[in-house]
Amino acid sequence: MTIRFLLSLTAATLVFTTFTGVEARPPQRETSKAKIKLSSSKPKQPKWKVFTPPDKRFSVLMPGTPEKATQVQKTYMGEIELHTFIAQPPDQEVAYVVTYNDFPYSYGQMATSQKILNHAQYLALKTTQSRLVSEREIRSSNGHPGKELEYINPGGKITKHRMYFAHGRLYQVMVMTTKKQQKTLSQTMDGYLNSFHVIVQP
Repeated sequence: MTIRFLLSLTAATLVFTTFTGVEARPPQRETSKAKIKLSSSKPKQPKWKVFTPPDKRFSVLMPGTPEKATQVQKTYMGEIELHTFIAQPPDQEVAYVVTYNDFPYSYGQMATSQKILNHAQYLALKTTQSRLVSEREIRSSNGHPGKELEYINPGGKITKHRMYFAHGRLYQVMVMTTKKQQKTLSQTMDGYLNSFHVIVQP
């Protein structure tokens, strides 16, 4: 089975989110638009390593080197860039995703972190047409405000989603899988989410 993540920046009055949907697709050749290949075979353990983006403002454990995509969206605040990093181990029905986008300084100062996080949650559920399973407020390892969500889309895919707002930037850390695969990868998924760290610049 192959699914396609439609990764786009959704224009809204307050904040932007990703994961506009998951679409079942027949097997196709890999393209630059981040198609994720899934299979039902027994999970193989990939080689995990610490990933840090070029600007070195976060770190996270990833199964191999993630694919990178950047999109630019014109908004009333100006152009917003969404940076996405995706890793999908072979022969596993799971995808590990980190996205971030920076807000203009004036907007980041005007909007509260809680308002940004709440609206990001609203858009994540609305754009994926998902049912919320659980939510809680969290903090990053160095104290930045965040939220943790778990939700299920109409196709039965489960997403565990953490988001943090720090220094004018919204980080979103997600892992998506099937109910069947979640049973075997539950600890790995939690380990991935727990490994994400916002790095404070000196």
